[in-house]
Amino acid sequence: MKNIKDYNLDELKEEMISIGEKGYRAEQIFKWIYVENVTDFNEMTNLSLELREKLKENYTLDIYKIIKKQESSDGTKKYLFDVLDGNAIETVLMQYKHGYSICVSSQVGCKMGCKFCASTGIAFIRSLTSGEIAEQILAVQRDTGIKISNVVFMGIGEPLDNFENVIKAIKTINNPKGLNIGARHISISTCGIVPKIYEIADMDLQCTLSISLHATTNEKRSKMMPINNKYNIEELIKACKYYIEKTNKRISFEYALAKDNNDNLDDAKALVKLLKGMLCHVNLIPINKIENGKFDTSTNENVIKFRDYLNECGIVATIRRELGDDIEAACGQLRRKEGGNI
Repeated sequence: MKNIKDYNLDELKEEMISIGEKGYRAEQIFKWIYVENVTDFNEMTNLSLELREKLKENYTLDIYKIIKKQESSDGTKKYLFDVLDGNAIETVLMQYKHGYSICVSSQVGCKMGCKFCASTGIAFIRSLTSGEIAEQILAVQRDTGIKISNVVFMGIGEPLDNFENVIKAIKTINNPKGLNIGARHISISTCGIVPKIYEIADMDLQCTLSISLHATTNEKRSKMMPINNKYNIEELIKACKYYIEKTNKRISFEYALAKDNNDNLDDAKALVKLLKGMLCHVNLIPINKIENGKFDTSTNENVIKFRDYLNECGIVATIRRELGDDIEAACGQLRRKEGGNI
């Protein structure tokens, strides 16, 4: 049977018509799923019994089961979810002054092989559907009773490698008749799949685009991120400049600082030269040491010096607040520890 969450509102209207129902029923169902967050078609009490039976016969709601949940001393919650096919994904809930943010996965496993990421070493199984992406938000809201205000596509998987499903999920998440999370409160992070950056620019989604940069030379970046062998820094920066020109939106560059690798003053100078004049922000991330990983966490002193130099040179830079350190909240760590599946 089909997961009813895989339909956007327009598709759901067509689906209802195809089974002999009025199109407006789709809006009622959509509200039950995304506003009321029901777990059973029988809870959709303003639908006729006949329609509820049709829904049960033809569709599923695909409600995730929590395999494991960890809670940090800072309030961060990390979930390992059963995606109902013998595989597991991670989702992280983080609390900030501005509200609750959720970091969602877009794939079961990842193909990109970034050397500092805990998702590396877990075999890629498949991409998630749009409904499976949205269910992560619904599942966390059911468990906590809170309203999530920000969504970050920075969990397991490369969002732009699952482009169609991610874009479809964003439109469902953003829909005012559904989860109603504003596009400017949704962030897509990519390791740098250049053709898709151009596509996003032309779509003018209004979401925030984050680029995992992490180095300023092709030699160094290729050692950290194999994607650079396909789309090098020059191609990536060219695409980013197109995105900025097309959308007039700021790009956030993620830069994970690894000790004695990319965290010294020369690297900071090279980064200033690379990004000078661009409408951008640099998010500095003290790298998470992973089991058998070749990169170590930079010192606090180097991280602060790096940030201060960028700011002095006119590049807005901040250090990402580290959340969930005591529960292995970096993407992939819990799933990797649990063996990658159920």
